[in-house]
Amino acid sequence: MSAVTDPGIPTPEIPISEARSFEGYVSAMPIEPQTPPIATRGVVGWLRANLFNSIGNVLLTIVFGVLAVYAIWGFLRFAVFDATWTGADREACLAKAGESAGACWPMIHQRLAYFTYGSYPIDQRWRVDLVFLLGAIGLVWTLWLNAPRRDLGALYFFVVFPIAAFFLLGGFAPIGLQPVDTDLWGGILVTLVISSAGIVAALPLGILLALGRRSKLPVVSLASTVFIEVARGVPLITVLFVAKVMLGYFIPEWLDPALMVKALIAVALFSAAYMAEVVRGGLQAIPKGQQEGASSLGLGYWQSMRLIILPQALRLTIPGIVNTFIGGFKDTSLVLIIGIFDFLNTANQALVDPNWAGFPAEIYIFAAFVYFCFCFSMSRYSKYLEVELNKGTRR
Repeated sequence: MSAVTDPGIPTPEIPISEARSFEGYVSAMPIEPQTPPIATRGVVGWLRANLFNSIGNVLLTIVFGVLAVYAIWGFLRFAVFDATWTGADREACLAKAGESAGACWPMIHQRLAYFTYGSYPIDQRWRVDLVFLLGAIGLVWTLWLNAPRRDLGALYFFVVFPIAAFFLLGGFAPIGLQPVDTDLWGGILVTLVISSAGIVAALPLGILLALGRRSKLPVVSLASTVFIEVARGVPLITVLFVAKVMLGYFIPEWLDPALMVKALIAVALFSAAYMAEVVRGGLQAIPKGQQEGASSLGLGYWQSMRLIILPQALRLTIPGIVNTFIGGFKDTSLVLIIGIFDFLNTANQALVDPNWAGFPAEIYIFAAFVYFCFCFSMSRYSKYLEVELNKGTRR
C-alpha cells in the first residue's frame, strides 16, 4: 500500500540504513479495534459525561444525590424495615415505647376485598372475578400485535365482552343472576368500569369530532367546535355535577339513568373532547398531497380517511392518545365528589374505620401504587406500540 502525500509538502528523505532499522518495529498488518478506556464507556463513562462533566454538575449531583438517598432511606424505613406486616387491628401497629412507628400494612390486607369490590354482595363476587378474567383475555388478545385473528379479538373485546359484563355485573334474572344495584358497586371495579368506558368511547368519538371540526360543512364544523371548546373550558367536576343534578330536569323520570351511567357518559364525552384535539393535530401533520393522491386513485372521502389518512395520523399521535387515556384513568377518582364509591373513595372509607383509624399514609401510598401500576403499564405499551408501528417506516 503506497502512502498518500501532499504534493505541496516536501517529503523528508530517510537514509536507507535508518529505514532498515525500523523494519522490525513496523507491522504490515492492521491493528484490531481496541476497547475504549473504561473512563469513556459503560456506567463510568455515562456518569462522567452526564453528571460529573463540570464543577457545577458535580456540585448539583452531590446535593441532589444526598437528598435522594435521605428521602429513599426514610421511605424504606417507614414502608419496609420498621413496618408492621401482621395484626388483627390497629393495636398491632401502634408504636411501642422507644420504637419508631412504621407502616401498618395489615390494614391493607384486611380491607383489600373492600378496595376491590366495594359493597358488592360477597356471595356474588365471583361474577366480578369472572368479568376481570374475561376482560384480561380480551385486552391481551386485542393489544398483542402478533395475536392470531385480532379481528375476532376486537369484536370480542368491544362487543361481546361489554354485553357479558353488563349482565354479569348488573344481573339477569332469567339465567339466575340476581340483580345488583350499581350503588353497591365500588373499589377497583368501579374505577375500571368508568375508565374503560371512557377510554373505549373517547377514541371513536374524538375521531368523529376531529373530522367534524375540519369539515367543510359549516353546521357540522360549528357544532363540533362548540362541543369541544365547551367541554375543554369547564372542569370535569362541573360536568359530573351537571350530570348528577341537572340531567333529571331535562328528561322524563323514567328515562333518568342511574348515577353510574351518568358518570360513564360524562367521563366519555369529556375525554372525547380532549381526544378530538389530539387527533386533529395528527390530521394537520399529514401532508396535503396524501389526500390529493387518494383522490387521484378514485378514493372517496371516507375511504381515503379510513385507508390512508387516519392510519398515519393515529400513528403520529400515539403518545398524545395514550396521555389522554392516562389522564382519563386518573380523572375517574373525581367521581367520589358525586358519591360514587370508586377505588379512592373506598380507600378513604378506611380512615373512618375505628379498627384501623389513624393510618392515612398507608392508604394513600397503596392507592398511589395502584394508580401508578395501571398508568405505567399504559405508558410502556405506548412505547412498545410506537416501536412496532414505526418498523419499516424509517429509511
